[in-house]
Amino acid sequence: MDQLALLLALLLGAVLTVPLGERLGLPAPVLMTLAGVVLALVPVVPNVDIPPDYILPLVLPPLLYAAVQRTSWRQFAANRRPIFLLAVALVFVTTAAVAAVAHALVPALPLAAACVLGALVAPPDPVAATAVAGSLGLPRRLVSILEGEGLFNDVTAIVLYHVAIGAVVGGTFSWGGAAGELALSALVAVAVGLLLGWLTDKLLGRLGDATLQTGLTLLVPFTAYVLAEELLGSGVLAVLVTAMFLAERSVDADDVMGRLAGRTFWEIVDTLVTGIAFGLIGLELHNVFGTAEERVGSMLGWGAVVVVCVVGVRLLWLLPATWLAKRLHKRRDVDEEIPVSWRETVVMWWSGMRGVASVALALAIPRETESGEPFPGRDEIVFIAFCVILATLVVQGLTLPWLVRTLGVRADTDAERRCEHDLAVRAYRAAKRRLKEIQEVEELPEELQERLQRIAFDVGARISPDIVDEERRSAYADRTQRIKSLQRLQRELMSAARHEVLAARSEPGADPEVVDRVLRQLDVRSLR
Repeated sequence: MDQLALLLALLLGAVLTVPLGERLGLPAPVLMTLAGVVLALVPVVPNVDIPPDYILPLVLPPLLYAAVQRTSWRQFAANRRPIFLLAVALVFVTTAAVAAVAHALVPALPLAAACVLGALVAPPDPVAATAVAGSLGLPRRLVSILEGEGLFNDVTAIVLYHVAIGAVVGGTFSWGGAAGELALSALVAVAVGLLLGWLTDKLLGRLGDATLQTGLTLLVPFTAYVLAEELLGSGVLAVLVTAMFLAERSVDADDVMGRLAGRTFWEIVDTLVTGIAFGLIGLELHNVFGTAEERVGSMLGWGAVVVVCVVGVRLLWLLPATWLAKRLHKRRDVDEEIPVSWRETVVMWWSGMRGVASVALALAIPRETESGEPFPGRDEIVFIAFCVILATLVVQGLTLPWLVRTLGVRADTDAERRCEHDLAVRAYRAAKRRLKEIQEVEELPEELQERLQRIAFDVGARISPDIVDEERRSAYADRTQRIKSLQRLQRELMSAARHEVLAARSEPGADPEVVDRVLRQLDVRSLR
């Protein structure tokens, strides 16, 4: 099996683990990691041959861009305090704690090299957290905080990682220089993200075609990442800023085809890239154990201690941080989403899985310093890092569904229904208001006015039937049933038309381009 065949196997696994995970009630990224472990044990499967420097630029940009599509700037602004406590403060605390433990535990591991280990295992993975939490029916406030933590903690961790690498490779370190590098990295990233977001917004408006717009959005996250990194900025933060800018600005309510095409495309990209990323984690296990040689026992012991440190620090930090967030939340009337019980805090604690970013940073550690000497403790750092990644991803990922069910942490479905009801009422009123404006400037037949009134009402009633009062609910249900019957018959008619057009495609003398153009018109009509 060569590298291309291995890539195709990972893509196939990425597709198959989604329905398998839904059937088993387990997160797809965890299953994909286990599939990678199994592949790594097969003798005919080759070792992964991807330059470490390419992993982050190829994997993180599309995954981060896709994750931002599911959020909004308002959520980040409202949750800035809990996100700061988790994405920035907790990364610093975890890095310091792991560095201290590793430096004391592993012989001949300098403090700067131990900081490298601490920085690369500090950030919980945004993809794993979102994929796992989003499939468990957790309260939206917890998912929002986990998404915010996962999206922003990589920025802090990667900067700390580069500072620690520079201290080991160059032999020098300055707190002032580290703080300046962090500030410069953030400023450059924000500037690149805003500029690229503005340019992309203008280009999307000029392209018009949904296919071209979707193609442009595929290039944007990679461009933002590479451009920011070339200018000594944070590529991760640049992608986040660009994606948030576009999510707030590039919204055309009437661009139905563009919105459906873009959402479908990014769901496919998210699924495939996530599968490849977590499959690579399992595949790298073979190489990592190969570096341990005869020290597997002692290195496993070091890895276990560091795992306990990482998991324990998160719990010890979350308890006071959650209490502080609640105190500040009570004092200020803000739209902030925080855990409301100890059960939700426990779920947040157990959701801190490590993943793609940690793998890429571990594999990207240089093999030599500037003086030509081997990077101190590189094999130990990589081995311990993979112990942390596999322990948190597999153990916590597999047990998180059980923990959520045991603690009874569930989304507030009543609140979601109330929100849906309010949106349905707003949609109905907006349609009715627009109809009144049309009636003021156009002469409409009475029959047409009544029909448009029903259509305006159906806009909201189809979203939330609760807006219909008791007296009209039965009549509306009957009419809805008739409409559904009509729609079913319309689908049958359109299906017959599509089959006939497709059959004409294989007839002698048929022009495939003309057939496809007619078929697209039928597809759009069926969609509407």
